[in-house]
Amino acid sequence: MTGLVVGPAVPEAFLFLVATLLLGVGAFLPERRAAEVMTPVAVIVLLVTAMLVMAVGPGRAFAFGGHFVHDGFAAFLKVVALVVAAGAVLVAPGWFADERTARFEYPILALFSALGMLMMVSANSLLALYMAVELHSLPLYVMAAIKRDSLRASEAGLKYFVLGALASGLLLYGASLVYGFTGTLMFDELARAHAGAGAAPLPLGALVGLIFLVAGFAFKLAAVPFHMWTPDVYEGAPTPVVAFVAAAPKLAAVGLALRVLHEPFGAFADEWRQVIVLVALGSMILGAFAAIGQTNLKRLMAYSTIGHVGYAFVGLAAGTATGVQGVLVYMAIYAVMTLGTFACILMMRRQGRYVEAIDDLAGLSRTDPLMALALALLMFSLAGIPPLAGFFAKLYVFLAAVEAGLVWLAVVGVLTSVVGAFYYLRIVKLMYFDEPAEAFDRLRRPELQLVAAASAAFVALFLLWPTPLLSAAEAAARVLVGS
Repeated sequence: MTGLVVGPAVPEAFLFLVATLLLGVGAFLPERRAAEVMTPVAVIVLLVTAMLVMAVGPGRAFAFGGHFVHDGFAAFLKVVALVVAAGAVLVAPGWFADERTARFEYPILALFSALGMLMMVSANSLLALYMAVELHSLPLYVMAAIKRDSLRASEAGLKYFVLGALASGLLLYGASLVYGFTGTLMFDELARAHAGAGAAPLPLGALVGLIFLVAGFAFKLAAVPFHMWTPDVYEGAPTPVVAFVAAAPKLAAVGLALRVLHEPFGAFADEWRQVIVLVALGSMILGAFAAIGQTNLKRLMAYSTIGHVGYAFVGLAAGTATGVQGVLVYMAIYAVMTLGTFACILMMRRQGRYVEAIDDLAGLSRTDPLMALALALLMFSLAGIPPLAGFFAKLYVFLAAVEAGLVWLAVVGVLTSVVGAFYYLRIVKLMYFDEPAEAFDRLRRPELQLVAAASAAFVALFLLWPTPLLSAAEAAARVLVGS
C-alpha cells in the first residue's frame, strides 16, 4: 500500500460493495459450498479494508456532507476492530460445521456489522451516530439467533433484539433532545458553540439528552445498569457469535463514546464525568462479585466483560488525553484477550459435543498442555497479573484516573481487580492441580490454534515491545483531545 492514498470513506465503500456482492453470489451457490467459501473471503475482505484504512491520507478529512470524519483516532480503532473481527470470523466455520448449521450469511452479516463499527467511530453528527449504531447492531441480532433450531439461541437473539431496541430508543431520544435544545446535529458545531470562556452553558434539556446518549452507549458496552442482556446472550448464542460480539463491537462502542464525550461535549466534562464514574463503579463491582459463583464458562466471560468495561470507564472518567490513551490501550488488549479465550472455548469438544462448564477444564494441563498454557496466560492477563499485557492495560487507566484526581476510583478498581482475580485463577487451578476430566476431542482446526496461540503470545510478550501500541494510542488520543 506504499504511496497509495485513498479518500476518507473509501474503506467503508469497499466493505459495503463487497459485502453486497457476496450476498448476491452466495444466494446462487449451493448452501454448503457458499458457507465454505464465504468465511475465508470475508476474512480477506476485512484485512484488505484495514489496509485501506491505513492508506487514507493523513489529517482530518470529511465525507457525506460533514457527517463522516476520518482522523487518526478513527484510524486506530478501525484497524484494531477490523483485525479482531477478522479473527472472530476465522474461528467460526468449524463450530457451525460440527453443529450442522453452516450458513453463508454469517460471515456476510459480520461484514455488515463491521461496516457499522467503522461508521460509528467516524460519526460526526447525531444522525450519523444513530444510523451507524443501527447498521452495526441489526446484523448482531440475527447472528445471535442464527441457529434457528436451538431454543437457547432463539431466546438469546430475542432478548438481544428487544433490549437493543430499547437502547436504540434511548439513543434516539437523547439525540433529539440535544438537537432540540442546541439547534444542530453536527459534533464540530456543538464543540465550537461551547468552546471558550464566554460560551453559553449547556441547556438543561441538552444535558438530559447527553445522559440518554450515555445510557445507550452503556447498553452497547454491557455496562451497569444496562448489562442485563449480557449473561443470557453470551450463554445462549452460538459461541462463535459470542466471540464476535464480545470483542470487536466493544472497540467501536468505546470509540463512539469517546468521540461524543470529548468532541461536542468536552467542555462539560464535569457534568458527564459523574455519570461515567457511577457506571464504572457499578460495572467493576458487579463484574467482580457476580462471576464468582458461575459454573458456565461463557456466562463467566459475560460478567468478565462487564467488569472490564468498568475498568475502561475509569480511564474515560479522567476526561484527559492520558485517559483516552489508557482506554484505547485497554480496549485493544481486552479485545485480543477475549478473542483468544473464546478460541480456547471453541476447542472444548468432547465425544462430538461442545461443552461449556468450567469443571470440564479439570486437569487440562495433562491432557492438552499447549491449550492449558494458552488459556492460563489469557486468564492471568485478564486478572491483571504482571508482567502480562492485562496488567499494563489496567495500569494505564488507573494512572490516568490518579492524574485526574480520581484516586479513590482507582483504588476501587484495584480492589475489584483483586476480587475478580479469584475466578480467573480458579480456572488455572482447575487445569493444573485437579484430577483430569475426560480429554477433549482432537480437533484439526489450525485456525483456532492460530488465534489462541497468537493471543497468548501477544499478552505474554507485550512487555518486550509495547511501543507500537502505546505510540499509536497516544497519537490517536492527541487527535481527539489535544496535547
